[in-house]
Amino acid sequence: MWERKFFLGFIRIHLLYHADKGEIYGVEMMEELRRHGYAISPGTLYPILHSLERDGYLVSNSKNVHGKVRRYYRITRRGEQILKEARKKIRELIDEVME
Repeated sequence: MWERKFFLGFIRIHLLYHADKGEIYGVEMMEELRRHGYAISPGTLYPILHSLERDGYLVSNSKNVHGKVRRYYRITRRGEQILKEARKKIRELIDEVME
């Protein structure tokens, strides 16, 4: 259980990183996160996406894709700023932990 809580912060940073590169959507991000060893369910991912949007780090819009409505997320200026700050802290942490 503690491992899940520990890695949720990494997942948030990962989502912001990809949203900074372009629009993202849930299923795509579950696959991407799985590639990096995060086994994340929709019941975990979507509340994270919704909280990032609620907190102003992401903004979403819905699109019809092959008859299904898909919600796409992109980063906001506030999200870009927090990602920039996170990168600095990650770099410091890596330097310290990997010394």
